[in-house]
Amino acid sequence: MIDILSWIFIVTGCFFAVTGGIGILRLPDLYSRMHAAGLTDTLGAWSILLALMLQGGLSLATVKLVMIGLLLAFTSPTATHALARAALATGRQPQLADEEGASSKS
Repeated sequence: MIDILSWIFIVTGCFFAVTGGIGILRLPDLYSRMHAAGLTDTLGAWSILLALMLQGGLSLATVKLVMIGLLLAFTSPTATHALARAALATGRQPQLADEEGASSKS
């Protein structure tokens, strides 16, 4: 049962990591790319770490994996926020849909 759950979490984590990579390549502007990367890398890493914790059982390795997860949970969103603020401070504006294109898609 633990092996099956571990594989589910590993596949889920890999899915989010690949989705984030595709988002970085396909999305139009810096802010959208940062959004895709900031969300999917945290979720993907946590899924993979959870799978490793299941395999490790109650051990020192699991405690270390929890600490790595907490570090990722704090640093990834903070880094994404800092990059977005720096981009805004240098004058880079988000790409907004023009009103004509937005109304025709609705």
